[in-house]
Amino acid sequence: MEMTGPIRVVVAKPGLDGHDRGAKVIARALRDAGMEVIYTGLHQTPEQIVDTAVQEDADGIGLSILSGAHMTLCAKVVELLRERDAADITVFGGGIIPEADIPELKKLGVAEVFTPGASTGEIVEWVKGHLRAGAAA
Repeated sequence: MEMTGPIRVVVAKPGLDGHDRGAKVIARALRDAGMEVIYTGLHQTPEQIVDTAVQEDADGIGLSILSGAHMTLCAKVVELLRERDAADITVFGGGIIPEADIPELKKLGVAEVFTPGASTGEIVEWVKGHLRAGAAA
């Protein structure tokens, strides 16, 4: 069955990081591009993020991580999605993530990682092309 309607993305700030300006900028850019965005707010656990994504029938989860806990937090989100039989929800992330960690994150199941300097346009185009391709066009 083909999905209709706009791409639905949960934008989340996992862990103890209290800086959410970047997440809000991305959430707004995705919304302005015609997507439905659910922003979870600060200090979310991986369990809360996955619960929201499943309840909202999200196509993707965008994780914003500046705390240095990206390996643990991303791995937990991907693991919980598999446990909930929701591995079809695409996980992508961004923030202060060392280049050396990106290949490992991708091995864990994170589809893409955006580091500082990535433009909102680049992120929007990637999401359009990788989450229910063409749904937001």
